[in-house]
Amino acid sequence: MDFEAVFKKYKEGSIAGRYITNNHIEPLLKKLSDDFKVGIIGQSVKEKPIYSVRFGNGEKKIFMWSQMHGNESTTTKALFDLFNFLSSNEEDAKIIKESFTLLIIPILNPDGAEAYTRVNANEVDLNRDSVDLSQPEAQLLRKAFEDFKPDYCFNLHDQRTIFAAGETRNPATVSFLSPAYDEEREYNDCRLKAVDVIVAMNDELQKHIPNQIGRFDDSFNLNCIGDRFQSLGVPTILFEAGHYQDDYQREETRKYIFISYLTALKSICSNVVVERDLESYLNIPQNKSLFFDFLYKNIKIKTNSLDIISNFAAHYREILVDGKVNFEAYIVETGDSITNFGHVEFDGKGGIYSDKLNNIPEINKKADFSININIEFVNGIRKNL
Repeated sequence: MDFEAVFKKYKEGSIAGRYITNNHIEPLLKKLSDDFKVGIIGQSVKEKPIYSVRFGNGEKKIFMWSQMHGNESTTTKALFDLFNFLSSNEEDAKIIKESFTLLIIPILNPDGAEAYTRVNANEVDLNRDSVDLSQPEAQLLRKAFEDFKPDYCFNLHDQRTIFAAGETRNPATVSFLSPAYDEEREYNDCRLKAVDVIVAMNDELQKHIPNQIGRFDDSFNLNCIGDRFQSLGVPTILFEAGHYQDDYQREETRKYIFISYLTALKSICSNVVVERDLESYLNIPQNKSLFFDFLYKNIKIKTNSLDIISNFAAHYREILVDGKVNFEAYIVETGDSITNFGHVEFDGKGGIYSDKLNNIPEINKKADFSININIEFVNGIRKNL
C-alpha cells in the first residue's frame, strides 16, 4: 500500500490544527455512511455528549479512544481520516470491515477539549482515574471496555515537543508503548501481543520518518488506563503523536498516526505479528526529554558588574484565544549548564542581548528581544533575516 498517497486522498480537510472539539466533529459524525453506527455513550461533567463510532462486523474487536486529555487532538484528526478511508471501496477497507469490529470514542473528554486543558471539568486527569473511577468520563470508558470485551485497545494521545527518539537530535514524532501490567514490568503473552503490533508499526514508519520513532517510558502505574487494561488481560497500545520539524499544528504528524492505524489493523488481520520479537521492540529508542523549542547560544549579557557570555532557552506555551491556539514563547532556562537541543537554535557569537525591560533574559519572560540591536526576535523567532 502507498500509505502517503492513501492519506492524501482520504485526509479530512474540514478539521485541522490543534483545537478540536465536539463542535468540530459533530458535523462529520452526521455525514458518516450507514456502515458506521454513531451513538452517545454518556455525558461529561458539563453534560456534553460523549460519542462512540462503531464500524465493521468482524470477529476481532478493537477499542480506541482519543482526547482523554482534552488538548491532545492529533489522534482525533487521524481518526476522521481513517473513517474516510473505511468509507471507501478500497480493498483494504473492505478487509478491515469484514475482519474487525471497531469501537471508537473520538473525544472522551469534551469539556477538556473545549477548554483546551489536559484535565476534565473537575480538574482530574482521566488517565490517573482508572482505579478510583471518580469521574463520569472514566466510568463510561470502563463500562464500554467491559461491555465490548475488546481483543486490543488503542490508547491515543499527544506528547510534548520536548521528546527526542533516544539520545539523538531527532524528535520523537511518534512514540508507542506496550504498558506494563505489574510492578516488575514483565512481559506476558498479553503484553507481547501489543509489542508485536508496535514492531509492525515501527517497521513501516521507519520508511517514512527514519529514526524519529520512540518508545515511551513503561513505569507501572495502575491508575493509568493503559496499565489497567493491560493488567486485565487485554493487549493495549499507547500511541503518542509528537513533534515533526516545524509542524506545531501536527498536520504532518497526523499522517504518521494515520499510517500507524492502518499498519496496526493490517498486521493484526494478517497475523504477521506472530513472527515479531521482543528484541525488536526494545531496540526502539526510549523517549528522552532533550528538546527546547528555541535555544540561543553564546549571547553576551551586560550587567552592572560584568559582561558574561551565556545561553538561554524558550518553550512555547499553548494559549487558547477566541477558539484558536496561540503559541507564545517564554524563556524557561538560562545559563551555561544547558545541554538540551533546540528545535530552532541560534548562535549569537557574542552578540549583545537587549529587551524592553532590563536587558537580561529571565525565566518566564516573553521571548521578545534583540541581539546587537539589529537582530530582532519576536515570539522566539528571528524576524530580520
